[in-house]
Amino acid sequence: MLVSMSRTADCYDNAAMESFFHSFKGECIEGEFFQTRAQARSSTFEYIECFYNRSRRHSTLHYMSPLMYEQQMC
Repeated sequence: MLVSMSRTADCYDNAAMESFFHSFKGECIEGEFFQTRAQARSSTFEYIECFYNRSRRHSTLHYMSPLMYEQQMC
């Protein structure tokens, strides 16, 4: 594994992850109250695996979901 950190004064170094966490917080976490860690873990898994990777379209992927983009590249 490699550490992914921005260089000093370069806000675009890690733009993809910053964008993901913005979406994740706004679309999955914000306004939710989880009773247990298991609920939070389940909600996170469902957001990433069922919605974000399979249906959410991304401008950097020519408005395709990550799954559609990956299938097209193979």
